[in-house]
Amino acid sequence: MGPRVVHRLLRPVTLTLSLVFVFAILLAAVCAKESDYYELLGVSREATTREIRQAFKKLALTMHPDKNPGDSSAHEKFLKVNRAYEVLKDEDLRKKYDKYGEKGLDEQQGGRYESWNFYRYDFGIYDDDLEIITLDSGDFEAAVNSGEIWFVNFYFPRCSHCHQLAPTWREFAKEMDGVIRIGAVNCGDNNHLCRRKGINSYPSLYIYRAGQRPEKFTGERNRDNLVRFSMQFITTKVTELWQGNVFTEIENAFSSGLGWLITFCSDTGDCLEPRTRQKLAGMLDGLVKVGWMDCPTQQQLCDSFQVTSGATALFPPGSSLDTQGSILWLKTLDSREIYNHVIDHLPDLELLTSDSFKKKLAHHRWLISFMFSGRSASSEYKKLQAFLRNDHIQVGRVDCVADSELCQTLYIHKPCVAVFKGLGIHDFEIHHGKDVLYNIVGFARDSVHAHVTTLRPDNFPSNRKEPWLVDFFAPWCPPCRALLPELRKASIQLAGQMKFGTLDCTIHHDLCSTYNIQAYPTTVIFNGSSMHEYEGHHSADGILEFIQDLVSPSVLVLDPSSFTEKVKGRAAGQTWAVDFYAPWCGPCQAMMPEWRRMARMVSGQILVGSVDCQRFQTFCQSQGVRAYPEVRLYSGNTRQPDRFTSYNGWHRDAHSLRAWVLSSLPRASVDLTPETFRSQVLSGRDHWVLDFYAPWCGPCQHFAPEFEVLARMVKGEVRAGKVDCQAHHQTCQSAGITAYPTVRFYPNLGTRRYEHSGEHINSRDANTIADIIRHRLEKLSPRLHNTPKDEL
Repeated sequence: MGPRVVHRLLRPVTLTLSLVFVFAILLAAVCAKESDYYELLGVSREATTREIRQAFKKLALTMHPDKNPGDSSAHEKFLKVNRAYEVLKDEDLRKKYDKYGEKGLDEQQGGRYESWNFYRYDFGIYDDDLEIITLDSGDFEAAVNSGEIWFVNFYFPRCSHCHQLAPTWREFAKEMDGVIRIGAVNCGDNNHLCRRKGINSYPSLYIYRAGQRPEKFTGERNRDNLVRFSMQFITTKVTELWQGNVFTEIENAFSSGLGWLITFCSDTGDCLEPRTRQKLAGMLDGLVKVGWMDCPTQQQLCDSFQVTSGATALFPPGSSLDTQGSILWLKTLDSREIYNHVIDHLPDLELLTSDSFKKKLAHHRWLISFMFSGRSASSEYKKLQAFLRNDHIQVGRVDCVADSELCQTLYIHKPCVAVFKGLGIHDFEIHHGKDVLYNIVGFARDSVHAHVTTLRPDNFPSNRKEPWLVDFFAPWCPPCRALLPELRKASIQLAGQMKFGTLDCTIHHDLCSTYNIQAYPTTVIFNGSSMHEYEGHHSADGILEFIQDLVSPSVLVLDPSSFTEKVKGRAAGQTWAVDFYAPWCGPCQAMMPEWRRMARMVSGQILVGSVDCQRFQTFCQSQGVRAYPEVRLYSGNTRQPDRFTSYNGWHRDAHSLRAWVLSSLPRASVDLTPETFRSQVLSGRDHWVLDFYAPWCGPCQHFAPEFEVLARMVKGEVRAGKVDCQAHHQTCQSAGITAYPTVRFYPNLGTRRYEHSGEHINSRDANTIADIIRHRLEKLSPRLHNTPKDEL
């Protein structure tokens, strides 16, 4: 009976445990799903940085532990949200997360957060102000070089003066909206940008004009002063019209395709005040001329315009008082309303049809707006012609509803703008930046000079003999948009050597799937039948270095077989540096370009390789690799082929890695004492190059491996020595050493050199120093040949 009772008692317990186990699995699945960073913040994967910041602020104000003192889990919950924000706001981290998930990230992001008061009062000061454009490192240069006038507020979130200025800056932005661009840069989030611009106090207010030095505002920060300061940079002329110039001015403007906005000032009625006229002249620069007429002194002239009291009117080209409706009489004195009326009244961009498209674009550069609603996407586009006139870029539009076949041929399925480069209808680049004027203008100017083509299935370089760089991207992806300007820069530097193209994976899904594209942007080099995916910092310099490394590889890709043959079977005196990495590992990706750069720096001295531990997982485990990246140095001692030293340094930049690997090589320089300095350098028969240093000096430590490289480069021609100026202060003082490190060249001139202080070399680059020394030796060569033997 006992066993049966026990059995009956255990059955329901087993069932309960099973239910608990199932519930735990479901809970874990829900938690895993909830840990998606986009879902945590409640934003789509297409969200902009500003949208991400706004979403995080809303969550911070409700979830912060300061607002939930009774919730013991509030800290952990908010840490997850904070980590999601820290990753998604950063373009590089966001790309890694999109591609590899959390395992591709460092554990450090989001480990700390601010107080609730910070998020309530200091975080994202201008995020909700439509008239103020928040600029960051990705779009700052394009904005201030677009040709528009920008007034930018550089601020810091914790700066009390910045917060005091904020209401005034908002009022000022509303008044100047449309006249100039009002921007703001958060120097807390864009520290490198602000330092690069020389910002050392907050708030700092600067006017930017393309091609000119920024002008700093130094007055009292009130609205009137800000308006007065900014207005002085609007230099577009407002013309006073009178009997002697009016008809000539109007005819000249009409012949250039420009109309006139004229305000008539009289004793009765309303005319535009001088500041409003000047604002409109700046807003409408290149579109219409702005003038005014003083009717009390020009009574007869005003009568001829049928004006009897103060009034304002737009006279489009070819308009006439005799033609009813050709003149637009304006009923407002507000500059923004007048601007909108004028813009709406201007003719639309030139319409290109299937018949004219090919002919027009064959030999001229065009910026084309493709529209799907029967009209341009924005009336602001009418200003593009004025901005791009000096760049010789024509502006037009295509109606994709009426010419659907043309747009389908180009794989254009939604409104966009594209630059056609004058080489036919198939060589074009689509704009994927912000749909704002300054961004489009910057894109057009860059694109016509660059060599980047929008790719489609019919021109994709799958079987081309010439090398191609292809960027697989999605337009909604912020890191993708940030990469596009860098591709243009790289394409200019590699013109004639490599072609560049971009493929939109939201349109060409099948083609992207063919190449197993899993994250954006993914950059691939196609070189004949081989493909190489770019892993590294998405910048023009990084891409150029990667391509240079493909042409002449500095890092040998090792597999288990080649590792055994080349590293373990290395010849006597050979030293190998090997990076064991995983492609999904964030720190590995960050180190990869530095590792390649380091390999080029030690070329000829150290052999450098890498092992992909995702591909060769079992092999890496057999080598005792437990974490990534694992950097090892296998020295020239062939008696112990398995012996290695691991890199434990904090920094993984090229210079730090280079210093570490070179430290394993036998020294080529010698340490000098006061006695050996006198006997071998000053009284000896050799040429010497010396490094005077102090052990505590940071630049000296940084220069030490470079000096060893120099010593090896000049070995056999010049001897290299080091003098410790902390230990031998008197020697350095007598040699005239006042700073560390100091490099001096002591040539053997055939005479005793007790009083000689050497020749100062103002460089810390081994190649430069070696060139200087060899050039000096060439000059000394005739003199040394003519020196009597008894003096040598």
